[in-house]
Amino acid sequence: MQLENKVTIITGGGRGIGKEIALLFAREGSDLAICDVNEETLSAAKKEIEGSTGRKVLTGKVNVTVPKECQDFADKVLDNFGKIDILVNNAGITRDNLLIRMSEEEWDSVINVNLKGAFNCVKAVTRTMMKQRSGKIVNMASIIGIMGNAGQANYSASKGGLIALTKTIAKELGSRNINVNAIAPGFIKTDMTDKLSEDMKEVLLKLIPLNKMGSTNDVANLALFLASEGSSYITGQTIQVDGGMVM
Repeated sequence: MQLENKVTIITGGGRGIGKEIALLFAREGSDLAICDVNEETLSAAKKEIEGSTGRKVLTGKVNVTVPKECQDFADKVLDNFGKIDILVNNAGITRDNLLIRMSEEEWDSVINVNLKGAFNCVKAVTRTMMKQRSGKIVNMASIIGIMGNAGQANYSASKGGLIALTKTIAKELGSRNINVNAIAPGFIKTDMTDKLSEDMKEVLLKLIPLNKMGSTNDVANLALFLASEGSSYITGQTIQVDGGMVM
């Protein structure tokens, strides 16, 4: 097992990509601390992960935009597990609109969750990882943060900022043996993409050389690699999981 006896925090871990990462990490030997704003999905995820893997799962309702809630959860993880080996910053939202129509609330809410939330969670675990002189941080960016997209000024800015933040944190923490990388998924089959019309899906597929949408497992597999010892000499990088859509 690649993550035997590790302890991982995953934000937005109650469903979608976050839950898929949690399941894979648990199968690979990691105990988990997953947080989300939805206690119902957290409870269901905890039951599924513990039932299928036997690993311990700690849950917490956490609004990542609030620094104290992030720190309190990190402290709770330390109290229960004694260490924090891996942080996966997966929590994220969208509030799409054209720039000319975008409200201040739509802008602020996306920046606060997607970018400030990652900042808050990194701060909450950094001191512990520095003392341990080891750690892995994986930030969930997006190809939209690389290429931009009409109607997503807030989302693209948040994910582009997260890519830049990843590089800076990697430079600051590298001397303490802490690796910091980002994943940039393309079009991944989730509840959100399931709502797209068949016509829109056909348009998107024409942009993807592999001619298919990715799965949450495709993203989870990369997260596992970046959290494992196999990536020990990789830091400050953003790796795309997009079927070749953006080259």
